[in-house]
Amino acid sequence: MENEKHDANGVPAIVEERADIGVADEKPQTTDSQNGSSSPSEAERSKSDTASKRSIWRRAYDILTWTPPSMRWNPDKPPKFSMGLNVLFGFAGAFTVANLYYSHPILNVLADDFGVPYEKVSEIPTLAQAGYAAGLLFLCPLGDIVERRPFVLSLVFFTATMSIGLATTKSIAVFSAIQFITAVTTVTPQLMLPLVGDLAPPKRRAAALSIVVSGLMLGILLARLLSGIMTQYTSWRNVYWLSVALQYAIFVCLWFYMPDYPSTNKGGMNYFKMLWSILVMLTKHPVLVQACLISFFTAATFTNFWTVLTFLLAGAPYNYDPVTIGLFALVGIGSMFCGPLWARYVIDRFVPLFSVILGLGWALLGIALGTYTGTFTVAGPILQAFFGDFGMQTSQIANRSAIFAVEPKGRNRVNTAFMVSTFCGQLVGTSVGSHLFSKGGWIASGSYSMGSIGVALLLTLVRGPWEDGWVGWHGGWSIKKKSRESSDGKAAVEQRTGLHRPNTNEQSAQVVTGDDVDVEKGERHHDQHQHHHGHDNQEAVNATDAEKSLEMRAAEDDSSVGDVGSEKSKTDDIMPALAQETQA
Repeated sequence: MENEKHDANGVPAIVEERADIGVADEKPQTTDSQNGSSSPSEAERSKSDTASKRSIWRRAYDILTWTPPSMRWNPDKPPKFSMGLNVLFGFAGAFTVANLYYSHPILNVLADDFGVPYEKVSEIPTLAQAGYAAGLLFLCPLGDIVERRPFVLSLVFFTATMSIGLATTKSIAVFSAIQFITAVTTVTPQLMLPLVGDLAPPKRRAAALSIVVSGLMLGILLARLLSGIMTQYTSWRNVYWLSVALQYAIFVCLWFYMPDYPSTNKGGMNYFKMLWSILVMLTKHPVLVQACLISFFTAATFTNFWTVLTFLLAGAPYNYDPVTIGLFALVGIGSMFCGPLWARYVIDRFVPLFSVILGLGWALLGIALGTYTGTFTVAGPILQAFFGDFGMQTSQIANRSAIFAVEPKGRNRVNTAFMVSTFCGQLVGTSVGSHLFSKGGWIASGSYSMGSIGVALLLTLVRGPWEDGWVGWHGGWSIKKKSRESSDGKAAVEQRTGLHRPNTNEQSAQVVTGDDVDVEKGERHHDQHQHHHGHDNQEAVNATDAEKSLEMRAAEDDSSVGDVGSEKSKTDDIMPALAQETQA
């Protein structure tokens, strides 16, 4: 925390800070006794009484926001983004997003227990989705201006505490209200994904993102499975007690092991201007708009399938019971574990658009098999559950890998735009799929998914992987990355956000070239200092003033080039310094 001080051993000096407000009274009393004062003055007593009333909340806040010494930010040695931390983020994402879906398979049980019509409890999933949408739009962008550790911990702790009400209340109105509130704060996974984009090496970004995305999808499917089975053999309230326990377990794990990363925008931003900037981003970055539209149509197929699957399997010719239907989630869960391997060996090796097309192809295959064979063989829905979920997951990972390259200091807002589009697609898929199933059955709803994937594939063909504009395939059809060091394959060196360990090889390469490159956009950075070449003929500048350009570069960034401030000839000093830096 910005105001927290530490001593030489790394222990927070909270007592010294509280002495000014009278909370830690041992130190002032000792000093007063040494000065011969037998009792505090009236003003000091009043000040102490006021501070003591706030001491309980202050101490709770200090405990909540205190950072273990090993997790504190050190700009000279940023914490390493390890596989363990990546898995922890995936685990946290799985069992926080699960809060939205525990109620789905037990709505009939909730209606009986609360003594209300089914139409009343059917509002609970809608309220949960509405709350989640509000959290996506109004809380997630804050990740660009606040420190992520205290923000995430506060949301997890609040959600866990509020969930106790879900397990204990006997009022459907209170249950619905708490469900909405907890859904608003259940956006932890959407804060962790941009953080992973900041921390992971660009050439491994897709693999790192896939672990968190797999956790996210795992939580959606696992919530339905656990809720159905536990309610079948115990009480539905035990489902929410389990949720409370998992939330507090996540809080403890993050409290001990989540490093305290600084804000990516330390100067701060106006909240409303920040929200407006999301719309501005959509007018500036064609790749973001393309990814949002593809995700909209792809997400619709996911919710469409899992919504109407219950209707198909519960009726003829299958007539499965709820527990058997819930076990189908295991098929989707199996496909989630393939995602990280696919991301590491395919998505990270080729341009993102190629992986998006492959993912949509897998999804199209699964939907076709499930739609047109599912009415007479259960193998169809099983294959659709595997290939459909796998295709949607991998295409989302590839899209995120591409869009996280456009705004290095605005990845939370980029992710907000992407997830709002995805969420809207899920709502449309649920609504349209249910309506079509009631009118035309399984094949009708499945054909809608076929059309959605078809539109998504057309959107991938509108704009090629190397196109900088809104439409076209300028730059060729190559699927190989021009640089393996970047996430989108376009840039030689990935731009840093200040949260990475320094990479000396990349720094050296930048010094040797003498160019500042905006690697997230694949564009050269325009120098801000004044040039005196007389005209824009860059060839002439390179031919006549190469040494002068190197001299100015060295004067601007002496930390990268070395000590070039001697009184010797500037050209003779700079060239050996550059050679020495290149070898380093």
